Amino acid sequence: MELYFTRHGKTEWNLERRFQGSQGDSPLLPQSYEEIKAFGQMVKSVPFEAIYCSTAKRARDTAKGINQELDHPTEIIYTDKLRELGLGKLEGQSIEEMYKKFPENLPHLRNHLDKYDPTPFEGEPITEAITRIEAVVADAVCQHQGPILFVGHGASLTAAIQWMTGKELSQLREMGGLFNSSLTILETGEPNNLLPYDLKVWNQVDFLGNGQPEPLL
Repeated sequence: MELYFTRHGKTEWNLERRFQGSQGDSPLLPQSYEEIKAFGQMVKSVPFEAIYCSTAKRARDTAKGINQELDHPTEIIYTDKLRELGLGKLEGQSIEEMYKKFPENLPHLRNHLDKYDPTPFEGEPITEAITRIEAVVADAVCQHQGPILFVGHGASLTAAIQWMTGKELSQLREMGGLFNSSLTILETGEPNNLLPYDLKVWNQVDFLGNGQPEPLL
């Protein structure tokens, strides 16, 4: 079974370089709808049995836009378990300013998740985010026969996807972070549904037709 993943379209806070965690949210940029449409066109012929989506509005809007482009639109299942990594007091704050405030810790969020400690700003441990996303994926694999699409967020999906391929915490950011509206595909040998999953496509964005900046998270 093939498992498709995408990060929501780029938002105002992404553009403004603000932290946007599990509770923070901001509208999609106007150009993001064109990129979401491009993603939908890229996968339009894939017979998705279901779309699983974060309950954050930026993800919901992304999932709905993709579904409109599919040859066979499908059910969208919303779940809090696919929300972004909880960033506590960082949410909505300037990334640059917060890096100055937490210079010994925050760089680990992008580079060394095994050393990342969210307690100073009351954030969510990365292992908790991975566990909840992995649970959604495992449950979906058990319930469905065909391809499934998951719509989520940059930091949490990057970590969870890499974890599900068998990597250690220290390795989860070695391939960088997911771009907005990118395509990633895992394959699982269901019905056994045993980890690790095989990584078939990672962070593909060439179909968007424009350059992508380095992910913020």
